[in-house]
Amino acid sequence: LWARSLPFRLPRAPPAAARSGPVGPYGSRAYAPSGERKRFYQNVSISQGEGGFEINLDHRKLKTPQAKLFTVPSEALAIAVATEWDSQKDTIKFYTMHLTTLCNTALDNPTQRNKMQLIRAAVKFLETDTVCYRVEEPPALAELQKNEWDPLVAWAEKRYNVTIGSSTSILGPNIPASTKETFISHLASYNMWALQGIEFVITQLKSLILSMGLIDRHITVEKAVLLSRLEEEYQIRRWGNVEWAHDYDLCELRARTAAGTLFVHLCSESSTVKHKLLQD
Repeated sequence: LWARSLPFRLPRAPPAAARSGPVGPYGSRAYAPSGERKRFYQNVSISQGEGGFEINLDHRKLKTPQAKLFTVPSEALAIAVATEWDSQKDTIKFYTMHLTTLCNTALDNPTQRNKMQLIRAAVKFLETDTVCYRVEEPPALAELQKNEWDPLVAWAEKRYNVTIGSSTSILGPNIPASTKETFISHLASYNMWALQGIEFVITQLKSLILSMGLIDRHITVEKAVLLSRLEEEYQIRRWGNVEWAHDYDLCELRARTAAGTLFVHLCSESSTVKHKLLQD
């Protein structure tokens, strides 16, 4: 076994960032301790055990809400989680610790869903995908949706060789079964940990298409969040807004979306590299 202190500090989330964590079909609250707690440790380190990488708070090993040993599959993820704990000041603010919450969800699986259930829940978002629902009025908003969302839909159709489309009907677009099966097959290439992160990102953006564009590095977090809030931003530009409330919501959504995307990449990169090496 080996242990070490953190070699660097990741940027801290802005103070306004994210008071709620993973949200799924089983509830709207995060799978994480609520509220705050006085910091009870001085040092944070990581160590490698048989099951993966562990987080140490002084001489205590971090545990999940179900009292399981908190063990993550990669050193990079362990460093990122440890940095969340190390970044807490006098008070531990659990609602800012999105990576920790996602790891807890992956380890405890509180909703007891298997891999295929996670995948189907993610693909089901296609039926109500943000970028597939369009308006006819006002014309300016309809034009904005066309200009901003159509290129992303076209990218997804080409990238995955599927038909998606859009609709102004309240019933939404009729997504072909073959399109859903293609996305099911694609998501099946991810492990359970990454799938928890993917579902989290989808839930933040209310869009499978935006989420895959982000995870595939086709768009940035800032762009994905902006596209997910297109109608809200249009209304704000037209009618104005309560500045602090808008900034808070935007900062919160960016923090959650960025954390979820980072989680997916940290949980899937090693297996992706291994898969590519086997293919070569």
